[in-house]
Amino acid sequence: MNLWFRVLWLFLSSPFRARIEPPFGVSRLKFRVWPLDLDTNLHLNNGRYLTIADLGRADLLTQTGLWRQVLKEGLLPMLSGSAIRYRRELKPFQAFTLESRIVCWRATTFVMEHRFVTRNAAGEPFTAAIALVRGGLYSKKHRQFVPAARLVEMAGYSGPSPAFEPEVEAFLSVEDGLKRR
Repeated sequence: MNLWFRVLWLFLSSPFRARIEPPFGVSRLKFRVWPLDLDTNLHLNNGRYLTIADLGRADLLTQTGLWRQVLKEGLLPMLSGSAIRYRRELKPFQAFTLESRIVCWRATTFVMEHRFVTRNAAGEPFTAAIALVRGGLYSKKHRQFVPAARLVEMAGYSGPSPAFEPEVEAFLSVEDGLKRR
């Protein structure tokens, strides 16, 4: 149930947060690990990481101004794959920041990164988990994914996608292989 409160808070606080410069701005959302987020090991449940990452992508849409156009055109955000690396556990009541950004795009696919950043014992920022997700916006009306170039143009950017880093190419290669299976 606490995720619904987080969703509500995200949308209610949206007008009061800084705008994110599309497409390369970073969404930063502050969270805390609540008891309903825990698994039997008493740390943040592995599935909850990806659920919280959904909020980062929603924040990117709202804070870049794309949300209105997405609603107007009846577009649905959809993921086709994800990979996550857990580095350190997030314990009960521990504060963390979700940093979300678009890494690159091609055809109808965006690759986004989500970092779960907390503080180490010395108080320095530390990445507890990092995820790459692949997705796009699906048009119900046209029954197909919208070209990524069109979406970034809607956000006010007409330049090319950044280069695909080797780990992103490897991630997409695995995703494509699983798709063929």
